[in-house]
Amino acid sequence: MATTSQASLSGLAWALVQEGRLAEADAVGCAAQGASSGNGFVAQLVVSKRLSAREVASFAATTFRLPLLDLDAFDEAYVPSNAIDKKLMKAHQVIPLCKRGTRLAVAVSDPTAVRALDEVRFQTGMTVDPVVVEVDKLGVLVAKLSETTETTLKELTGDDIEVDLSGEVAEPSETADAGATEVDDAPVVRFIQKMLLDAINEGASDVHFEPYEKFYRIRFRTDGILREIAQPPLVLKDKIASRIKVISRLDISEKRIPQDGRMKLVLSKTRSVDFRVSTLPTLYGEKIVMRILESSPALLNVDALGYDPEQKEALLNAIARPYGMVLVTGPTGSGKTVSLYTCLSILNKPGINISTAEDPAEINLAGINQVNINDKAGLTFAFALRSFLRQDPDVIMVGEIRDLETAEIAVKAAQTGHMVLSTLHTNDAPGTLTRLANMGVAPFNIASSVILITAQRLARRLCSCKKPVNIPMEALLQAGFTEEDMDGTWTPYGPQGCDRCKGSGYKGRVGIYQVMPISEDIGRIIMTNGNALDIEQQARLEGVRDLRQSGLAKVKQGLTSLEEVLANTND
Repeated sequence: MATTSQASLSGLAWALVQEGRLAEADAVGCAAQGASSGNGFVAQLVVSKRLSAREVASFAATTFRLPLLDLDAFDEAYVPSNAIDKKLMKAHQVIPLCKRGTRLAVAVSDPTAVRALDEVRFQTGMTVDPVVVEVDKLGVLVAKLSETTETTLKELTGDDIEVDLSGEVAEPSETADAGATEVDDAPVVRFIQKMLLDAINEGASDVHFEPYEKFYRIRFRTDGILREIAQPPLVLKDKIASRIKVISRLDISEKRIPQDGRMKLVLSKTRSVDFRVSTLPTLYGEKIVMRILESSPALLNVDALGYDPEQKEALLNAIARPYGMVLVTGPTGSGKTVSLYTCLSILNKPGINISTAEDPAEINLAGINQVNINDKAGLTFAFALRSFLRQDPDVIMVGEIRDLETAEIAVKAAQTGHMVLSTLHTNDAPGTLTRLANMGVAPFNIASSVILITAQRLARRLCSCKKPVNIPMEALLQAGFTEEDMDGTWTPYGPQGCDRCKGSGYKGRVGIYQVMPISEDIGRIIMTNGNALDIEQQARLEGVRDLRQSGLAKVKQGLTSLEEVLANTND
């Protein structure tokens, strides 16, 4: 039978006594003081200087045959901090280290703290594998994670106002109203709210909710890179999906087909953030992706986009003309919408009538007539364009040219006294012209309407912790630098990693652009059915830099790394 002293001690404390590393009276005293102060036995033991944090951790790992980890060698950027509730993390001094399937590795200073491990197991619904760490380093990291991830609403907005999740695009359907009570689960609502606030605070562009056979994960796309944030219990996947669909005005009873919606996160009386919501039925449930649409006017600054001076001048000259077509091209997520709206914000004056057709409108801008495309109702891009031409427009923006009908109406509008802005999915500026021709637009119409094309990519911007790197001259020449560039006046930089960038070495993104005005010579090539290579060769003769050359210029300026440019551009 256990003695009274033994019964009051944890397994670690009793093991220390049994091995002669600690007097029983000292163990009982540290346990009592740790309980009363809330610090716990191990922390009290180290504070009292009876044993060092390293000695306790080594003993615990050896005695209980558990892995020992030095947190100084652990990259905190990879901590799935949202896997465990922050209050639980602070109360029991535990940190999630990594997740693999249904198993969660958790850093602890006392692996025999059964209550703490049981609460983590219950809250996560996962099998918990303890990893022993030093108590002092654990306390520092717990405090640091709590400070960086538990951003309060007041810190985000400067107001003590409750967050309101609301959809403001369409009237709620009867189905959504009927199902609202079924998913009005307070913990789920708070969890989604916390995820969205964290995404905004981290500067994420997208939030992914992804169900799989044996686990459910949430990822943020920050600076173009997806990073896992949390793995909530799998049983919550339907409740989370239903709640998001309700606030996005989607049909919660329809799980067989994709749906698109929109919602608004009201942070204060003066600030709100819109989300574009897309659902996709997968094998194990509905995957939901939420695009964060930050429509702050501060974002719509042409100087902040990263155009080189001559590129900026060419763009501004093009949109200042009374009519013609300006096209922006690039893959999804390359910043085309922000570039278009930056142009619109420049043109948005009291004497100008601007109309846009989008699917859906991503940025709200006062003074612009924005129309959401609705294919089910028959409101297509082509139909909206025809309507715009009866609305006395000066500037028309088409979210995307997808078909011949839309392209032909846009071209005719550009030829009849309107400035038309639009996007197209091609790899570079010369390829855009041949893409229009392949769609069926007559070459003479292309040559007479298109006045400028911008191709763009977004590369990760180096954090302020960047460091000089030594790149062999052969590698620089192979990347596209010339021997004249190797004049010793600049130094290539690479990522290093710090607390600000969470160890990645990158913070934010910088635009890489190819700005190609359509000259008379390029127009002649189009008229004679020239291909993209012919157009590219002529553009190069006229001094137009391709995406790789523009990216290399950003490397010389120290804004991004050579690796990023190579990953985002072709030779």
